Amino acid sequence: MKLLRIGSSGKEKPVVLDKDNKYRDLTSIIKDLNPANLNFETFSKIQSIDHSTLPEISKSERIGSCISSPGKFIAIGLNFSDHAAETGAKPPSEPIIFMKATSSICGPNDNIEIVPGSKKLDWEVELGVVIGKNAKHISEDQSQDHILGYCLVNDVSEREWQIEKMGQWVKGKSHDTYGPIGPYLVSKDEITDVNNLNMFLDLNGNRMQTGNTSTMIFNVDTIVSYVSKFMSLQAGDIITTGTPPGVGMGKKPQIFLKDGDNLELKIDNLGQQNSKVVAI
Repeated sequence: MKLLRIGSSGKEKPVVLDKDNKYRDLTSIIKDLNPANLNFETFSKIQSIDHSTLPEISKSERIGSCISSPGKFIAIGLNFSDHAAETGAKPPSEPIIFMKATSSICGPNDNIEIVPGSKKLDWEVELGVVIGKNAKHISEDQSQDHILGYCLVNDVSEREWQIEKMGQWVKGKSHDTYGPIGPYLVSKDEITDVNNLNMFLDLNGNRMQTGNTSTMIFNVDTIVSYVSKFMSLQAGDIITTGTPPGVGMGKKPQIFLKDGDNLELKIDNLGQQNSKVVAI
């Protein structure tokens, strides 16, 4: 099942993609794809109905973020050894956890902002994990019991703020529009093998990143279990799991985003994002 949110910013409606690839309005069942509704019981209810009986919604409307108001936006750093190498870092022996502000979240095709003073804006195609059941100190073999689904994430990063300014990575990861997610929240039953998903990112039509989740240092189950040992996870929380090689800071010479650039990114079965970079 693929769910999404359609409409202008702040006025999105929950939608399901039916078997004929049509958008169907879910507002008679749930009011939003927010933590109150991001659980296995609600998903089962949505899956059990005949989607063709729901009102159709035009595909011409804006696609919003696939989740509204998550409690936490957690990220894992340097989770591909070849990405770590291109940044000059050693592959970690344990997952590196950092946070992105939830206010960074935007729709998959919304503009990405470059603000005055930003010099090193970069891209990162990533797999996002969406929690559907509270988790605290769980084992790896329990992780799937707490995962509701998956989504596509662009972990947009301002490298000067992240690395050269004093403090934690969150500073370079959290500006408005630095967290495009979606288009779809995909239920995990539609993903045959989450540890074997192709992923790519193009900048202005040129391939920058190519990867597969099979080369992650720490797989999805390991990550969810590990994070739950340091903080409890609630329904609707997002964990974005790291990026493959090909980011701008790893290029020789380095490449960073500029006004007017276009980004296209995709992961198998999770949809595609198309974003324009705009100076404000």
